[in-house]
Amino acid sequence: MSVPGGMPGDRATQPGGSTGGPVEKPSARTLVIVPTYNERLNLPLIVERLQAAQPDVHLLIVDDGSPDGTGALADELAMADPDRVHVMHRTAKEGLGAAYLAGFAWGLARQYTVLVEMDADGSHPPEQLYRLLDAVDDGADVVIGSRYVPGGEVVNWPRRRLVLSRTANGYSRILLGVDIHDITAGYRAYRREVLEKIDLAAIDTKGYGFQVDLTWRSINAGFTVTEVPITFTEREHGVSKMDGSTIREAIVKVAEWGLRARIDRARGTTR
Repeated sequence: MSVPGGMPGDRATQPGGSTGGPVEKPSARTLVIVPTYNERLNLPLIVERLQAAQPDVHLLIVDDGSPDGTGALADELAMADPDRVHVMHRTAKEGLGAAYLAGFAWGLARQYTVLVEMDADGSHPPEQLYRLLDAVDDGADVVIGSRYVPGGEVVNWPRRRLVLSRTANGYSRILLGVDIHDITAGYRAYRREVLEKIDLAAIDTKGYGFQVDLTWRSINAGFTVTEVPITFTEREHGVSKMDGSTIREAIVKVAEWGLRARIDRARGTTR
């Protein structure tokens, strides 16, 4: 099924093929959101792996007008499995954060109970998605697939990228005062209640900053954030969309959030 960008207007069928009745586990109605921009080589691979690993989850591909034909390919994949694979076409490249926010709105409108962020490039293994979903079913509100907890691993990353990632996470942990080892990670699962409560309309960050922003808002809203180990593998096809502007944005935003939190604590107020 293919839908245009923006708020969806069609009535969705019950996720997971259910005709109603009680659902014991939140993960029984899971939507995986995969943003794409020029991922034509990677997309069919990640879709195939996801369907093999988690045949009951649904997938929303959010394409930002890829000039390489990724959007058209996504439509073909959706036509081959219209009950589980859906496509949202956006007309401009507005960044990872905006793509996920559009995907969250789409999924919440269709009553999915767990919404998952997953990269299209294969760096987030669908074969380990069960770890995130099991943690949600065990009571966690937000689950981060972490590279930096025991059992986590990074494969084929250049040393410079690894140092940058480690530094960004350490910087965020210190300034925000949180005990999360991989707060910049992009492989994560949210209960719908989290996304309904935090102010998604106020989020304008991208890349590293978007992930930190959502985590920080979730913690401040009183939700439980859990990390589970995953193996992060560098992409084989295409190039990373991360650039200097998103890194600079994260540095500035994290400093602002940390300073504001310290001021609030000094005043005896909470956010």
